[in-house]
Amino acid sequence: MDTARAGNRRGRRSREEILDAASRIMAERGYSATTMSVLSAETGLPKSAIYHHFRSKGGLLSAVMERGAYEFFRHLREAQADPPADLPPAELLGWFLQRTGEVFVAKPDFLRLHLILLMSAEAVEDIEVKDIIERVRTDGRRHMRRMIRQSWAGLGPEVADAVGEALDYFGIAGFDGAFVAWQAEPNRSMRDQMALLTEAMVAIAERVIAAR
Repeated sequence: MDTARAGNRRGRRSREEILDAASRIMAERGYSATTMSVLSAETGLPKSAIYHHFRSKGGLLSAVMERGAYEFFRHLREAQADPPADLPPAELLGWFLQRTGEVFVAKPDFLRLHLILLMSAEAVEDIEVKDIIERVRTDGRRHMRRMIRQSWAGLGPEVADAVGEALDYFGIAGFDGAFVAWQAEPNRSMRDQMALLTEAMVAIAERVIAAR
């Protein structure tokens, strides 16, 4: 039993080492350069050990994304766990978006990897990678919709749902753009970009509500 437990621990450790190396190499060199041979050289593990944990390159990089997404969304939930009470919709949405921007700045690696995969023609041709990208985008929009609905909940569920459905895609697009711009110009304030995104989303929300 002790031997079995020790083997399981070694297996988990090896799997995490492979995921860490794949995440680092992909961020540094891109999807195409993240090969099983490179990973074997970086980790000191034979390629057979990598294939033992991951059936293919696509499966490995999907696991990298899945782990990164799980951790990223967990950090978002923790940062937004205690929203202030009795704020008007615009201010509450601003609070949510500012907390999101703080997580972007503190935990940027997952978003970098996500965008690398998203922009890689080779990556999106792999069905496993394509599937995890779609799941991450869907989860991101679901999280965005939750923030929006919670911000406008005081106006009733129908209004909150209408605003959430109208703004979830726009909000994610704003996040993507703000993050890419911040990567290009890290001296710019993420807080300022989140404030501008809040203003834009509130203006659209007011138009949606007025049209009901």
